[in-house]
Amino acid sequence: MKKILLSALLVIATSIAIAQGPPRSSKKVQVAILFDTSNSMDGLIAQAKSRIWNIVNEVSTLRYRGTSPTIEFAIYEYGNDGLESSDDYIRQVLDLSTDLDEISQKLFALTTNGGSEFCGAVTKEALDKLKWSNDPSDLKMIYIAGNEAFDQGSVSYKKSCASAKDKNIFINTIFCGDHQQGINLLWKDGATCSDGDYFNIDSDKAIAHIDTPYDKEIQRYNDSLNTTYYGYGSLGREKKRLQMSEDANASSQAPSVAAERATAKGKKNVYRNDSWDLIDAVEGGKDLKSIKDEELPDEFKGKTLAEKKALLNEKTRDREKFQKKIAELAVARESFITDERARRAAAGEEADDFGSNVNESIMMRAEEIGFEKEVVVPE
Repeated sequence: MKKILLSALLVIATSIAIAQGPPRSSKKVQVAILFDTSNSMDGLIAQAKSRIWNIVNEVSTLRYRGTSPTIEFAIYEYGNDGLESSDDYIRQVLDLSTDLDEISQKLFALTTNGGSEFCGAVTKEALDKLKWSNDPSDLKMIYIAGNEAFDQGSVSYKKSCASAKDKNIFINTIFCGDHQQGINLLWKDGATCSDGDYFNIDSDKAIAHIDTPYDKEIQRYNDSLNTTYYGYGSLGREKKRLQMSEDANASSQAPSVAAERATAKGKKNVYRNDSWDLIDAVEGGKDLKSIKDEELPDEFKGKTLAEKKALLNEKTRDREKFQKKIAELAVARESFITDERARRAAAGEEADDFGSNVNESIMMRAEEIGFEKEVVVPE
């Protein structure tokens, strides 16, 4: 597949701009991932866990006329004996959402268990039930991954393809196995019938992580960044715990995965938590004086409104400082990774995996409908 072309309009941004982000636009990038969770797919799930933050960071570089689109992810699972046969062994794990911590939580909770894989049924479900944008110029992508015949079940995948084309949604298929075998089992047809892309991967191959000299320092600033999140209201405490648990999940994969998650958290327009974090909520328009004292985090209780605002401003400045440092380190980290990937490719060591295929496909389709990739160079 061709690489995304870099035009004269590409933005050469500073590290500060990465942290603060360009203004938000009404444009959307919507990505639904449909996982086969039958017994043979443990490797696929492992790859996805290792690559989800890399995908988030790659998608977050997209710009539409200089503005940053809203990024939404959804997750389905299918082919798992633990699901209801009356539902064709399909479950919506998460509707299209901007909540990156919840996306991570749901992904890490997936388990495998036998099953019958009905690709036509799960693509139809995703097309019909998810809250897709009606704007034809928004980017809307479905990725379905598995390893059995694509035409199983009572729902025709060709009807799903026709519906996807009507809604300007691309169905992209990832066959976990040999390239030609995937073609024989109709995975390529399942993609091309909606003008989507077909890939194959070795799902049992472990991700070759690239550790960098910047990972530990990024993690230290991530720990500092976490101290600026103040949960309020009924969701606050629960969501703060979720933030920490997903940090731990990323760290359990590899230092590089933890660094990828921290990099995403360092992007103001990407990692937003208006529903539970006091700083994001007030910045998003919530009136601080409208929040009852008992709903505030302990540090803000019992203070006058002026004192609360002063403390909030202080913590906001701290957050921006930590985001800026993470962004600066992330630029240097990416430069290191680019060089290392080039070295591995020259040595024949690079191999496609779940994440690289999703990234390449998204960026190519985005370019075709008017998005551009922001390019940042180290100072």
